[in-house]
Amino acid sequence: MTDISRRLLLKLSAISVLAARAAPAAAASGTEPLPSWNDTAPKAAIVAFVEKVTKDGSPDFVPEPERIAVFDNDGTLWVEHPMYTQLVFALDRVKAEAPSHPEWKDTQPFKAVLEGDMKTLAAAGEKGLMEIIAATHAGMTNAQFQTIVSDWVATARDARFKRPYTELVYQPMLELLAYLRANGFKTFIVSGGGIEFMRPWTERVYGIPPEQVIGSSIKTQFDMKDGAPTLFRLPEVNFIDDKAGKPVGINEYIGRRPIAAFGNSDGDLEMLQWTTLANGMDTKPRFGLIVHHTDAEREYAYDRDTDFGRLDLALDAAAINHWTVVSMKTDWKQIFPEK
Repeated sequence: MTDISRRLLLKLSAISVLAARAAPAAAASGTEPLPSWNDTAPKAAIVAFVEKVTKDGSPDFVPEPERIAVFDNDGTLWVEHPMYTQLVFALDRVKAEAPSHPEWKDTQPFKAVLEGDMKTLAAAGEKGLMEIIAATHAGMTNAQFQTIVSDWVATARDARFKRPYTELVYQPMLELLAYLRANGFKTFIVSGGGIEFMRPWTERVYGIPPEQVIGSSIKTQFDMKDGAPTLFRLPEVNFIDDKAGKPVGINEYIGRRPIAAFGNSDGDLEMLQWTTLANGMDTKPRFGLIVHHTDAEREYAYDRDTDFGRLDLALDAAAINHWTVVSMKTDWKQIFPEK
């Protein structure tokens, strides 16, 4: 056998090995997408949109760099009832730090937290919540806060489901995130929740790295402490990434207008409008989806009359703007991942 023949044989053998390795991947790509979704209209709408924007040569084709999808977090990717998970965290922090603050026993809204008086706490409104956030989320470095969050997420359990909060994520939405990424989309979280509260765990749970998380924030300042560079968290609001703040945050952090947006409440209305409604000469296909909590048995049922995750104006807008509305009860085979 000549050297040329030998090299040709080795090349053909290598090609055969690569083909054999690629075969399972090709077979996997042919599997039914979104297996935890029932074969109802929302699943069909998602698949049709993805196929339309990824078909090379079609008039609706969108290049990969422009395939941006944004997701709300609370109530869209994980549970938000009976209260937002970050609020549970903040209340736990008040209780943990109370021994160092004896004045809290007689000072609202901290007194209400320590006594379990949720009615008084709710009456304190946004002002009271911001006082709690300032007291429990500031006065430390970013690294210290991220450690506190990571430790809490690892140990805290939801009162109803007795599972870690990071297990109370929606299996159908995890599949949707993976499906979009497999089709060239870049996925972002755009949440009213705290950006530094989410960043320590979103990559592990959702596959979304910290640089693709947009959220509300408090002010930080750079300092050299004992010769080491640090970012220190101040008790001042920097940015609220909710409602009309979401399009602003998307523009500042991403710099591209998304072509798909996923939410569940009136807090997501402006994000859905910014993503889907006609804007000048931009004629790309666009997709909006709302998760409607309709399953009191497997999760919760709520929309227009709730303090957390109210879905009222956005539900009306969905019909007008042809956004896809997902009924948890009807359209999802399961809610949470298997234990």
